[in-house]
Amino acid sequence: MIISVIVPCRNEKNHIRDFLDSVCRQELEPPWRIEVLIADGMSNDGTREILREYAGTCAQVRIIDNPGRITPTGLNAAIQAAGGSVIVRMDVHTTYARDYIRECIRALAESGADNVGGPWIAEGKGVMGRAIAAAFRSPLCGGKAHDPGYQGEVDTVYLGCWPREVFDRVGLFDPGLVRNQDDEFNFRLRRQGGRVWQTPRVRSCYTPRASLGALFRQYMQYGFWKVAVIRKHKALAAWRHLLPAMFVSSILAGVLLALIAAAAGAGAVAITAMAVLAAELLGYLAVCAATSVTYARGLGAISAAILPVVIGVYHFSYGLGFLAGAIQFIHPGPKKTAPSRVFSELTR
Repeated sequence: MIISVIVPCRNEKNHIRDFLDSVCRQELEPPWRIEVLIADGMSNDGTREILREYAGTCAQVRIIDNPGRITPTGLNAAIQAAGGSVIVRMDVHTTYARDYIRECIRALAESGADNVGGPWIAEGKGVMGRAIAAAFRSPLCGGKAHDPGYQGEVDTVYLGCWPREVFDRVGLFDPGLVRNQDDEFNFRLRRQGGRVWQTPRVRSCYTPRASLGALFRQYMQYGFWKVAVIRKHKALAAWRHLLPAMFVSSILAGVLLALIAAAAGAGAVAITAMAVLAAELLGYLAVCAATSVTYARGLGAISAAILPVVIGVYHFSYGLGFLAGAIQFIHPGPKKTAPSRVFSELTR
């Protein structure tokens, strides 16, 4: 009765030892036992040496090469090497309750779902990290997946736990997706009649990015690769995915109209366009500020003050990435060029 824990990893020397310690402390009920498959993306910062040292003292840990160096190729390599009847995905930058895996197994049995997991809960460090985590909890930045009390069916779930046979039936993760491969897999699973289930009993805590620049790059990539998922399936998993791009498009259109009108000497049109644009931005800022009141409690004055800005970064970066993805993937050119490193290189 083996549970295979699969972990994509690259250049995590500062976190990998604590992560492995936490996984090996998981409380399981007999006859279950775990194997931990670390799909290393050819780390060059000393992570590989730590993994070899750990594997030498803990027979549960195995190192799998991931020459593709991105998450989906690592997940696929680990799944193909897995010997368990249940697959549990874990992430190095997340801490887990000691009963995390046990509750995953329980949720699979009780729900009858094909994929189960817990809410995506963030806990940041430092002034900026705390503000980013608070925005993450806001309904403006996430749906049911970020709700710590929700139990029921969802479009997608954080990380995931599957019976092994699900991958035989649905296939593996799409190696063409640098980001959003989990969303795409769950979309494919549900289109084939599968169910994705979330329960608050599966508890973990994710450490978000600690700077606005890193957050901007992360969510710009999410927006960019969401277009690839939509293009692949010719359908939306949820309409909310379009809202940031629609908002950013309206801002860009307002600025462009005002500039064109001013250059053409149509002052009245330019002034009207700028007035509408200002009203839209002020209304948006008011909504962000009002939402921030609830989620700023206990943050401290500085983190609370920057919270509306952080929410804006979530939306603008995702929207800009989505528009860039639309140009990259939908424009009918004779050749499809590879995405820029801005969108294809994973950074932490």
